[in-house]
Amino acid sequence: MPVAVQAVPFLIPLLLLAAILVPTLGWWAGLPPLSLALFVAFFFRDPERMPPSGDGLVLAPADGRVTEVSRGPAGARVSIFLSLFDCHINRSPVAGRVREVARTPGRFHPAWQGRASSENERNHLVIEAPQGDFGVTQVAGVVARRIVCSKRPGDPVARGERIGLIRFGSRTDLRLPPGVDPVVEVGERVRGGLTVVARPEPVAARAASGRMR
Repeated sequence: MPVAVQAVPFLIPLLLLAAILVPTLGWWAGLPPLSLALFVAFFFRDPERMPPSGDGLVLAPADGRVTEVSRGPAGARVSIFLSLFDCHINRSPVAGRVREVARTPGRFHPAWQGRASSENERNHLVIEAPQGDFGVTQVAGVVARRIVCSKRPGDPVARGERIGLIRFGSRTDLRLPPGVDPVVEVGERVRGGLTVVARPEPVAARAASGRMR
């Protein structure tokens, strides 16, 4: 399986250490760095994925477990917690153009806590699409202290395209524009670039919602 280039700074020292220890002290001495190298390769795995086709589909921006689904007049939010064992590549939920990329310094609360979205170190992207503006926020956690974003304002993105990663346990928030409704529930597991997490509301439902307001 392909491995993200961000793994290289970790893999090279571990493999060099193992190459020194094995000839001099034996295989038992090389097992710890080799085991760590295997974990790093596993953590930074970067699988190829074929996004599903369909008009208006919104895909998960990350692998993990849905920890929050909230709805409001300004749109909905879906929060995904990534454990150490989830693939940490972030992907664009829709096809469009990156309008904004903003990094905010902050704390490092556990990523599964609700306050992590507003208090933790994070990087926020706004992606313009035909359905409206979609926000993807990469949130650091207790262990994750490094957010990588490969996109800049003005860059086009395809649905399911890689936009970055977060190292070692984190959270990814997806903000949806009005008229796009989440179809996942808290506790569900999703896969970035594959799982449909939202889709446009039917016209009748939008009209009814407007009358209720």
